[in-house]
Amino acid sequence: MKTRQGIGMTSQRTRNRMIDRLMEQGISNHSVLNIMRDMPRHLFMDDALSSRAYEDVALPIGYNQTISQPYIVARMTELLVDHGVTGRVLEIGTGCGYQAAVLAQTVDQVYSVERISPLQKKASKLLMDLSIRNIKYLHSDGGWGWPDFAPYEGVLVSAAPTEIPKVLLQQMQVGAAMIIPVGPQGGQQLQKVVKTATGFDIEDIEAVSFVPFVPGKQ
Repeated sequence: MKTRQGIGMTSQRTRNRMIDRLMEQGISNHSVLNIMRDMPRHLFMDDALSSRAYEDVALPIGYNQTISQPYIVARMTELLVDHGVTGRVLEIGTGCGYQAAVLAQTVDQVYSVERISPLQKKASKLLMDLSIRNIKYLHSDGGWGWPDFAPYEGVLVSAAPTEIPKVLLQQMQVGAAMIIPVGPQGGQQLQKVVKTATGFDIEDIEAVSFVPFVPGKQ
């Protein structure tokens, strides 16, 4: 059986293969690619699954949640980076913390909201252990966002509502971008929403499959 330490020793080679796949899939932002090349994804999941950490698949992390596949993490991060987002970003759905860890390398501050307390506690401890200090955490219903630190320059949502929550739109500054999956299971679209002085511009990016956006604390 491969140990966690053993996976750590070999993971750079598998991470390099992951980056090659991401480039083949169209990810072109070198900053995002380099961040993901250096990020130890195997630490964000249980030992039993860590041997699959650098496959391009979503994997369970407990509580009916998943760690997103590397391509989706890269794509969502790239969309924000290419929009020019560098300041405060609101993340809805901390999960295991992998998306937050990648995002935090590109912006000044991440404000991450998670409704499942054990996931949030585990993620925050791991990210502190990895010396990622520019993330603040809130145990709350993601549908409320985090108004205390609004407006945000970017918003990234890691679960799919059937429609974009109006509260999250209200917490964006003019010019901000939101990256969010929207729609029912089997019919979700990743969307980029840009707040303008007069409203919102919405662009469909590609078909995706996310866990549903579920309001309410646990």
